[in-house]
Amino acid sequence: MRKRSFLAWAGFFFLLIIRTGYSQNQKDSLQEKDSFFKQFINYFEEAKKDKSYEKFDISFIGGPSYSQDTKLGLGILASGLYRLDREDLTLPPSDVSIFSNFTTSGFLSFGLENHTIFPQDRYRINLSLAFAYLPTKYYGIGYEAGKRGDYTPYAQYKTDFHGDFLKKILNNTYAGISLRLKNINSKNFEISELKPDERLDAFVLGGGLLLTYDNRDFIPNPSEGFYFKYEENFYPSFLGNRKHFREAFVTARTYQALWSDATLALDLNGIIKTGDVPWNMMSLVGGAYQMRGYFVGQYRDKKQINFQAELRQKIYNRHGMVAWVGGGKIFDKFKDLSADHILPNVGIGYRWGFKDRINVRLDYGYGQEGGGVYFNINEAF
Repeated sequence: MRKRSFLAWAGFFFLLIIRTGYSQNQKDSLQEKDSFFKQFINYFEEAKKDKSYEKFDISFIGGPSYSQDTKLGLGILASGLYRLDREDLTLPPSDVSIFSNFTTSGFLSFGLENHTIFPQDRYRINLSLAFAYLPTKYYGIGYEAGKRGDYTPYAQYKTDFHGDFLKKILNNTYAGISLRLKNINSKNFEISELKPDERLDAFVLGGGLLLTYDNRDFIPNPSEGFYFKYEENFYPSFLGNRKHFREAFVTARTYQALWSDATLALDLNGIIKTGDVPWNMMSLVGGAYQMRGYFVGQYRDKKQINFQAELRQKIYNRHGMVAWVGGGKIFDKFKDLSADHILPNVGIGYRWGFKDRINVRLDYGYGQEGGGVYFNINEAF
């Protein structure tokens, strides 16, 4: 009897120990989860604070993406702010963005964008570097070819480098030189009858002059100010280019505060290419910045004009929304410029405050043939 009583008490304490241990493990697990969740929240709370006065403030984020061009994918982004002169807080901070994207269509890209502002704003450097592999489509050149919709799938490998070096010449006014390098290799055209009747690869090296006026309050996400840029680049044969051509870019943007936490942003762009322009250096409609929702390359020609008006509204805390309307036109010669064949563009987007005045954006743009979703960092313009 005493033996049974001892065994009963032993069993009771054994179960109590197991239950206590299990409860403790469960409690520890919940505490770990709670700690991880708090760290996760604290990471983004810290990221939102303005720390551009420090040597370098960088944060990371990732998320899904989808577009007509690349299909479903995963993007990983990093955003950094810094100041070369940490004593002068009247100047906007310099910024750098690093991005990568992988999608179910096989699309692969990674790159870097940077705007550096030197002390007293005497000099500015803008850099952009991107590498991409893109399964894409070739429709031909001109509005009618894009509208007809006949295409051949092909694969494109692309390296793209832009460098602008600017010196301040007047208040908010800068002049400088530009350097452009592109290497495009196209292969595996599935329908030979529809592929271009010229070389499939292109290496172009050139540069030129540019003039800008910029009094925006914050480059990645302006709320007020005006930006104008005129740039003209040349690709002469003595630099190794097989074809000689030139290109000019004109951009005008203005930002106006409306009611509380609302901004109206207007964007006008002109691309003018003349000379013997290769088929894979034509002006393309579409992308994550202008004419969002169009398949990049369905409409291409030597010249393009596009416009967009976007209303940006902060809603609560980190959350905001945008809506835009715009349009564009491609053409070969200025005599072809008319109100005919304008490509319409509308869209909406969600904004999430990743860092102080740095937004992660999720946009849905709709064009003449459908739409696409874009996941990116910083505003489209």
